[in-house]
Amino acid sequence: MINWTVRPEEDGLMLRQILLNSMRLSWSALKSAKWNGQILRNGSPVHMRDRVHAGERIEVIFPEKDPVYTPAAFSLPLIIPYEDDCLMVVDKPAPLASQSSAGHPTDSLENAVYFHLGCPAGFIYRPVNRLDKGTSGLMVIARDGHTQDLLQRQLHSEDFIREYLALTDGIPEAREGVISLPIRKENAASVRRIIAPDGQAASTRYRVISAQDRKALIRLRLETGRTHQIRVHLAALGCPVRGDFLYGQEQPEEFPGRFALHSAYLRLLHPLTGRLLTFDSTPPWLDS
Repeated sequence: MINWTVRPEEDGLMLRQILLNSMRLSWSALKSAKWNGQILRNGSPVHMRDRVHAGERIEVIFPEKDPVYTPAAFSLPLIIPYEDDCLMVVDKPAPLASQSSAGHPTDSLENAVYFHLGCPAGFIYRPVNRLDKGTSGLMVIARDGHTQDLLQRQLHSEDFIREYLALTDGIPEAREGVISLPIRKENAASVRRIIAPDGQAASTRYRVISAQDRKALIRLRLETGRTHQIRVHLAALGCPVRGDFLYGQEQPEEFPGRFALHSAYLRLLHPLTGRLLTFDSTPPWLDS
């Protein structure tokens, strides 16, 4: 469900104008809500051509699909830098799976968010960006399908910036640059990704912040969002993420169950208000 309070400058407009322009519904989303969901004004049904007035509350309720996994309450204290009716930003710890799966049916961020929201009926988990189990940091989770769609349209644009911090084994020869190497799965049965000419285009900007003792602290910005992209690209430079068991060397004493990669910065436009939102997060391994 999404909602909107009609602003003074929108007084007298047709509801359809509010839905398409202010609330930024697509035609397909509008039709889905109209025929299979509900569109309400101050809690009562309303027609598309009706005029609306300042202060009135418009609610759009979309039909929901059944979730892939039945949510299970998982009590885990969450760091939530931002939350409203449309979206939430969570600082995910590691190791914690972002989404429920056969291997993590209960101990996932998905179930922790379900618990945080009070175990609502019809809960559907809508992550906008995902982090590997061993990666910590900032993630955006939409509260409804329309918001998720709008935010995913922002991904890989200047409206949605994601930056990471990584500690690497090895120091890149060039202290800053762009890694543009295509990535694909190693094979159908493997979770590993490899650099290959027939892979999907992938681009990562990086800048070395500090380097000593054959280690580097690197800031990276994603321009595409391939699975394991940063981990694969840094390994291709000969500087794998420290503690990365899949592309480098596991360090269980220093990084138990995780590796030194953290989603440290997010900048996005709020999909309904247009407000610029920025968030910073410090890696736990940088504090230690």
